[in-house]
Amino acid sequence: MKSLHLKIPSLAENIRVVESFIDNARETYKLNDDVYGNIMVAVTESVNNAIIHGNGLEQSKLVRIDLKKDSKKIAFVVTDDGPGFDYTNLPDPTAPENILKLGGRGIFLMRQLADLVIFSGEGSAVELQFKL
Repeated sequence: MKSLHLKIPSLAENIRVVESFIDNARETYKLNDDVYGNIMVAVTESVNNAIIHGNGLEQSKLVRIDLKKDSKKIAFVVTDDGPGFDYTNLPDPTAPENILKLGGRGIFLMRQLADLVIFSGEGSAVELQFKL
């Protein structure tokens, strides 16, 4: 299994670094456009959540991104230094009372785009798996 790793301080502008990391993975592993697009949206959303919600935009706290790849799948594990959250009890962003809310769609998007989403560490880590 091949792997790559990235650590970034919790700054919103570091999303660009994550995008470059994903672009590098695309080139290295010859990812097709559909998988690449799904990865780009789901992983950057996950990192954004980790920076804002997990680490509370505290620059001293890190977000770690670990990429693991084998012949059948590529997985990104995003971990923050925050306390976690209750990922089992989230409001449905497609419910009428939530449609106009600005937030609350990130995990929904991740679940739509990744083939498998696994939370761990009380919600401070998420693994996003994509079939190849």
